Amino acid sequence: MNSPICIDASIIIRLLIGGGGAEQVAVLWSEWRTNHRQLIAPSLMPYEVANVLHQYVRHGSLQPEEAGDALRIALSLNIQLFRDAALHTQAANLARKLNLSATYDAHYLALSQQMGAVFWTADQRLIRTVDGKLDFVRGI
Repeated sequence: MNSPICIDASIIIRLLIGGGGAEQVAVLWSEWRTNHRQLIAPSLMPYEVANVLHQYVRHGSLQPEEAGDALRIALSLNIQLFRDAALHTQAANLARKLNLSATYDAHYLALSQQMGAVFWTADQRLIRTVDGKLDFVRGI
């Protein structure tokens, strides 16, 4: 059986809006769906997607209707969301260990560890931070 795939908001944004690595995300997404891979994320993922879309509207990169459509699609994707006290504790510990400025990214990392998942992100800063430290992180 294949391990789950943990994806962060940057992957969803690339899938729906585009940006650097969007073609690779589209290929991966198709592969994951074809192979019936379980897609997972911490429960904060939809909040992050909504915030990114809001920022695109604020900066004139998207019309409000486009952002609304993208958010509706994002919320309808078959991604299992997780939230529990142990996840928050593990994320806080990882953020400290990796010297992250916030725990948001650490939630994805903690969930990936808990579930034995491969974690995919387009966040180059995070990829550089964990390079050589966490072997389950993949970057676009």
